[in-house]
Amino acid sequence: MASVDECRQALRDLAARLDRHAEMQGRIDLDRTLACRITDLDTAFHGRIAGGRLVDLTDGDDPKAKIALSTTSDDLVALVHGQLDVGRAVTSRRVSIKANPFDLMKLRKLL
Repeated sequence: MASVDECRQALRDLAARLDRHAEMQGRIDLDRTLACRITDLDTAFHGRIAGGRLVDLTDGDDPKAKIALSTTSDDLVALVHGQLDVGRAVTSRRVSIKANPFDLMKLRKLL
């Protein structure tokens, strides 16, 4: 099981990757709050996706987040580091993403 610090770092790594992607591919019209819930650690992080970037990342849950991702600590780390395919993780229910369909289509461009 990954630690809270490893999950926090994985999300920072994801934010850095999204920054690079936004610089190369241009902005994506998506401005939504995001919650990432780590089920096996009973912890959460939240932030905002703005223009294809993950910003304002901090500890704690945001129950009103427009996009909510739930997964285990190991699966979060594996997703961020490319060891777990997000499509397969969602279909196998290792990862749950709650968002409206239009936001999901835009998220696919980021991941």
